[in-house]
Amino acid sequence: MEKVQVEILGLSSSPSAGGAYALLLKETYGVRRLPIIIGSFEAQSIALEIEGIKPPRPLTHDLMKNLIDNLGGTVNEIIIDELKENTFYAKIIIEMSGMTNEIDARPSDAIALAVRTDATIFVAEDVMKAAAFVPSGEEAEGELDETFDISPEENELTSKPKSKETKIASLMSKLREAVEKEDYERAAKLRDEINRLKGSTN
Repeated sequence: MEKVQVEILGLSSSPSAGGAYALLLKETYGVRRLPIIIGSFEAQSIALEIEGIKPPRPLTHDLMKNLIDNLGGTVNEIIIDELKENTFYAKIIIEMSGMTNEIDARPSDAIALAVRTDATIFVAEDVMKAAAFVPSGEEAEGELDETFDISPEENELTSKPKSKETKIASLMSKLREAVEKEDYERAAKLRDEINRLKGSTN
């Protein structure tokens, strides 16, 4: 399987689903972007680790890391390897006792574990071809500010104003949903909006 290394580019609230967040991945050695809609708990878990904020008690993903460490395992990498019916699937690659194990996981859980173990994040090339987009030249020149904004007092994830690139990522997710539901009229409108944003200036 051909795979592409990616890194986390941004995370912000998404209007496509109540309480959901858009996680935007960037091709490490390229320009493609891959938006993934994840739940608020997983978004908070990822953001807390990236911001270096330690909760008073271990979160689920901290527990996962501690269990793997105590059993003598190492998370080598995670890979988002499938996209079926508008749902992403991932695998966590763990080496333990000289053996390599693949564990099925949601991408959000796999990425939350990856940021805690410094594991490399990959996406299958087939998934990138199906779901990624290439930003306009203007967007490719400047990196999206990381939108991890956490209030330690409230321990809640909030979002900064969206960049044009993050809006496109959210619209791309809605477009996939519309095509999956065969709502082609809505899909056409979303496609036109995406093209308008890609061609416009900030």
